[in-house]
Amino acid sequence: MKPVLFLCVCVVAYAQAPAGSSQPAQPREPQDLQLSRTRQATNAAPREDPNWPPKGTAPRTADGHPDLTGNWQPNAIRENVDMIGAGVDVPLLPAAKAVYEKHRAGLSKDDPEARCLPPGVPRMSTTPYPWGFIQTKDLLVIVYEGGAHIWRKVFLDGRPHNPQVEDTWLGDSIGHWEGDTLVVETVGQNDITWIDESGIPHSSDMKVTERISRPDLGHLTIEHTIDDPKTFSRPWKFTTHPSLLKGELIEYICQENNRDVQHLIGK
Repeated sequence: MKPVLFLCVCVVAYAQAPAGSSQPAQPREPQDLQLSRTRQATNAAPREDPNWPPKGTAPRTADGHPDLTGNWQPNAIRENVDMIGAGVDVPLLPAAKAVYEKHRAGLSKDDPEARCLPPGVPRMSTTPYPWGFIQTKDLLVIVYEGGAHIWRKVFLDGRPHNPQVEDTWLGDSIGHWEGDTLVVETVGQNDITWIDESGIPHSSDMKVTERISRPDLGHLTIEHTIDDPKTFSRPWKFTTHPSLLKGELIEYICQENNRDVQHLIGK
């Protein structure tokens, strides 16, 4: 009987401990937001390879265009987590602003990406996961490591948009060259995805234009322009600066063992 009595005393003592001695469980913040705040809070100097990204001029294809082929890391976690907080001017219309404020008030608990759904364009460029470009004369294929481990095709053969592409996760993308810049226009997306984790909405009429250039061997510049008159009072833009990934893409299956959703309870 003594061991049983000892156990009961311990349990009672723990239950009667002062309220300040333990902290109640708090709702878990979205993973990307945790990562962003951790990076902002740390004072440790980042571990950098002085020889990476590699230096040199950008390679070119046989037809003279810059060759975008390679694996790239986005370097855009701030824009992915909080576009407005990162300093981007996003001219939301009143109704869209109300939706945005609702998403923020809920601590992004309804973010579709947290359910392993594709982030859509332009957010595919800002998620923490790298991607690979495979460029040919008539086609640019983009393979994404994260964001549902999906792919995207950008047609460069002069075709117009396919009018049958409607309400899709990544839309219909066509591109053309303007000098050394590849201009990609994407339409036909659904209105489910968020432009960032904080919850910037958009309509299914959104058009996204990406201007992709490779100023040197180790870097890209991507200027994104968002045009959606149903959501924004005017077109707006932001620019990211991906760098060449040191290594290969890895397999990432978001749907497998996804335990984060149960913690996204908002407040």
